[in-house]
Amino acid sequence: MFLANKISEFIGLKVKKISKYIWISPLLSSLLSLFIMSFPFEDKGMRIDLRAVPLFYTAYLGGWKFGLIAIILPTIYRFYLGGSTTFEGITQGILLPSLIGFLFHKKASFNPPYTIIHLKHMITAFLVLHCIRSVLMLWTTPVTYQTVATRIFFETIGLLSIAVMQNDAKRNILLRKELEFQARHDAMTNLYNLRYFRKKVEEMIKQKKTFVIAMFDVDYFKNYNDTHGHLAGDAVLRTIGKLLSDSMREEDIFARYGGEEFIICFNNVINVQKAISVGERIRTKIESYKFYGEETQPSGKITISIGISGCADGKTLDTLIKEADTALYLAKRAGRNRTEAKL
Repeated sequence: MFLANKISEFIGLKVKKISKYIWISPLLSSLLSLFIMSFPFEDKGMRIDLRAVPLFYTAYLGGWKFGLIAIILPTIYRFYLGGSTTFEGITQGILLPSLIGFLFHKKASFNPPYTIIHLKHMITAFLVLHCIRSVLMLWTTPVTYQTVATRIFFETIGLLSIAVMQNDAKRNILLRKELEFQARHDAMTNLYNLRYFRKKVEEMIKQKKTFVIAMFDVDYFKNYNDTHGHLAGDAVLRTIGKLLSDSMREEDIFARYGGEEFIICFNNVINVQKAISVGERIRTKIESYKFYGEETQPSGKITISIGISGCADGKTLDTLIKEADTALYLAKRAGRNRTEAKL
């Protein structure tokens, strides 16, 4: 299970389409059960082992589909081994743990590869399994009370060990994801920060892609902050970040440049006129949004001014930023709430 958790941790950190790989988990549980069944404790002709632990755990964690996949190989193997208690071994040691696990499965909490197990709920479900299974074993097999008690003890310890390792691995994944997010994103707006923006655009320059850089800032933002306070100003920046995220194409890159300034990379744009058209769409969307307290602004609205660079054409990012910044200055001088470009 340690190996399975490490594989899950790797998938959670490196793989984007998790759905293709989550079925590895029940398969690993199935193989683990086979391994456990190969080293049983013999008592009065009965094979006693901890196969129920990974089978219950898998069905509890992933539901009936995971549970069904996990029980196939152990069921076939137990039937192959034969013996006077084959039926009991399959029903009580394989099918019942999977069934109880499924019945206590929390679908809403299953979020691979980030699922955190609620230990109290899981142990409650496992105790229900123990009660039912122990009664059936004492009733239908020659097993002793001492053997049943020993099995319950070791199975519970085994399940807790798996669950603790699982939660530790998932918390590590979540922590690393959070740290990666914070390293790439601006804390105020949740847009990319300038450092990550530069990294992505520099990669595009190396690939000789065609793009245009745009910069914009909020008109008379200091006036808004002085009138309504910095908390209201922060809310405006967050809203603009959300409007920007909703307006951009998937291939575009955008970030907070600093203060009330934002920067955009329009990818696969072969002429400035197209960039101006996209910029105007963003400008009008922000202008039409009803911001709190915008009536105190000189124009009666929260507006932005946009400056657009020329096409990349082998230029450095700093050169393109300078062109966009110059165009932004021209937009400010021309009266604000407009888009200007370096033609």
